[in-house]
Amino acid sequence: MSFFTRRRIAWALLLLTPAMFSVNMLGARYATFVPPNALALGRWFFVALLLLPFVWPRLVRHRHALGREWRDLLVLGAIGMWICGAWVYIGARSVPALNIGLIYAASPILVVALGRLLYGERLTTGRIAGIVLCLAGVAAVFAKGRIDNLLSVQFTEGDLWIAAASACWGLYSVLLKARPSTLDPLTRLCAISFAGSLVLLPFTLGEALLWQAPDLADWRTWLAWIVLAIIPGVGAYGAFAYCVRELGPSVTSVSMYLGPLYVGILAWLILGEAPQWYHLMGTLLVLPGLFLATRSAPKGV
Repeated sequence: MSFFTRRRIAWALLLLTPAMFSVNMLGARYATFVPPNALALGRWFFVALLLLPFVWPRLVRHRHALGREWRDLLVLGAIGMWICGAWVYIGARSVPALNIGLIYAASPILVVALGRLLYGERLTTGRIAGIVLCLAGVAAVFAKGRIDNLLSVQFTEGDLWIAAASACWGLYSVLLKARPSTLDPLTRLCAISFAGSLVLLPFTLGEALLWQAPDLADWRTWLAWIVLAIIPGVGAYGAFAYCVRELGPSVTSVSMYLGPLYVGILAWLILGEAPQWYHLMGTLLVLPGLFLATRSAPKGV
């Protein structure tokens, strides 16, 4: 496949990736009957199983690379599948889907900051203004549009879980590029999914022993795992990794600004979670902020 064909595919996937990710946020709100760590473990174990038949020959061929990169795979699995997986499901038990989308949309701020540290990207006036707007938009959602809420720092526990996962998503995005691999994106995703499942396993067992175990006799549990594995798992992470490789993390992270639009519409139609006026305020601040913060990112960084 030629360079220009790969780039065209990557730009097309930028429009689809946030739509696929939004399914995870809707699933997080719907599947509260599955404990959060178990929900993340089932999702990513199924992702690994779904990918395995397609990438097995490449895993065997690159087994020595797996031996060299196992630490990176565990770190990426811990960040991308445990923190950005189970923590979102914990927060989603008390946070509306649109809140999750808006908070997650601000993750490119960290990508820009790490781009400055790792690659020496210049922080222009436009980027600084964009970061300020993004922070103001997320603060508006946190405070539900009330200054007195913001001044008294009345954040919900769910908001903080989502904010931590959002920050780590930015870190995951940069590490995918900063820690290059000899594996292609799909094969690497399979390996990271297995690594993430290993990281999630002890937390899931502890969750089952101390709090709640997943109901394996409930068909909804299996449906949640399969849907989350196929659409926001294989689909979204595979597309995101492909775009990071072809376009770089700074450019790819811009696609996250479409997330609130997809999440807001789908949450309203499917979950009946009508947007509130402070969601509109946050959107009007975050979207132009993301544009300003990322528009001058150099290609391939």
